[in-house]
Amino acid sequence: MTRIAVVDHGAGNLVSISQALVSAGAVATVTRDPSGFENADAVVLPGVGATGAAMQRLAVQGLVDPLRAWEGPLLGICVGLQLFFETSDEDEGPCLGLIPGRVQRLPAERLPHIGWNELVDREPDDPLMNGISPDATFYFVHSFAPVPDDDGVVIARSTYGTPFVAAVRRGNRVGVQFHPERSGRHGMRMIDNFVQSVRVDQHVA
Repeated sequence: MTRIAVVDHGAGNLVSISQALVSAGAVATVTRDPSGFENADAVVLPGVGATGAAMQRLAVQGLVDPLRAWEGPLLGICVGLQLFFETSDEDEGPCLGLIPGRVQRLPAERLPHIGWNELVDREPDDPLMNGISPDATFYFVHSFAPVPDDDGVVIARSTYGTPFVAAVRRGNRVGVQFHPERSGRHGMRMIDNFVQSVRVDQHVA
């Protein structure tokens, strides 16, 4: 049994994400406090809106330190990915600081970026990309994107006027700027890949 805790900090597609995880064979439990991590094999940190507001809600719920301390598989989605970094230009407030770097506004005339885009400069050997076709598209809704200090953590980019970071991995922490739970069969395959990678970790352990 693969148990995945989905963090509810008041802004995320919790129903769609939970349904996708269940379809991939996991047991998904939505949690608003640290006790939800106790029996989890992995954690999903979703998010929409602004990083500052998300950090405030996580702090009120006592989830900032547990997320920083979590060493198991962690999937960040959209704002959840942005929270991995040290700070954001959106409000200049601190984020979780799991990966060195900051979140910056997209250099585009029209924002937010809403729509379907392909992934480029993909890391084909990353488990998240397993079986994802080169022409696969994913659904984006955002005005900001992460800029890591180390390009080595980038596993995919996309383009909106100019290239931007669309997915990163540092150890067990992997995040995507798009919404796989809203990206049809390709997004479902990516969530399935995440669940399968958690199962592999369970077997190794």
